[in-house]
Amino acid sequence: MVSLNGRVLLLNFSYEPLGTVGVARAMCLHLRGVVFVEEFDGARVLHSPREEFPVPSVVRLRRYVDVRRRRQTAGMKRLRIFVRDRFRCQYCGERRAAHELTLDHITPRSRGGRSTPENLVTACVGCNTRKGSRTPEEARMPLLTPQTALRVGLEHVLLCHYAESRPEWRKYLFVPETIVDERREFA
Repeated sequence: MVSLNGRVLLLNFSYEPLGTVGVARAMCLHLRGVVFVEEFDGARVLHSPREEFPVPSVVRLRRYVDVRRRRQTAGMKRLRIFVRDRFRCQYCGERRAAHELTLDHITPRSRGGRSTPENLVTACVGCNTRKGSRTPEEARMPLLTPQTALRVGLEHVLLCHYAESRPEWRKYLFVPETIVDERREFA
């Protein structure tokens, strides 16, 4: 039996990646006629008492949805920062579980630093405490990732993370094979 826990890439009518949905949600959208199935997930099928349904891997909306406003006001999610930084402290480089990590403001809030993805990095508790309310330069704790690299959209980072194990998604996310291979080397 196929698990309904997998993820399905959701594209706008214009082929712009919108995010992911669960297999069950994708199947409901397909059966209601809301989406086209662009790619199937190999030979995986879902069984009902009377029929078999191929499991989608990539679906595309039948109507265009304007998401610009939603993206501008979308809340930043803690997990997305952790995924962007690959669950690694950006000061000491140690990889940790999510419950052992914190978010650190590069420019401290006490100095006007905002809670934006560009100003937040993953840090272990020890490094976050050691840095305190200082900048990385003042604390003599340089960032492992340049601050300019932190400006990449979190949605795209999350989708690229999923694409590492889903090669059929790469052409929709514009992720060359070489980038995926490089990310595996540094992991």
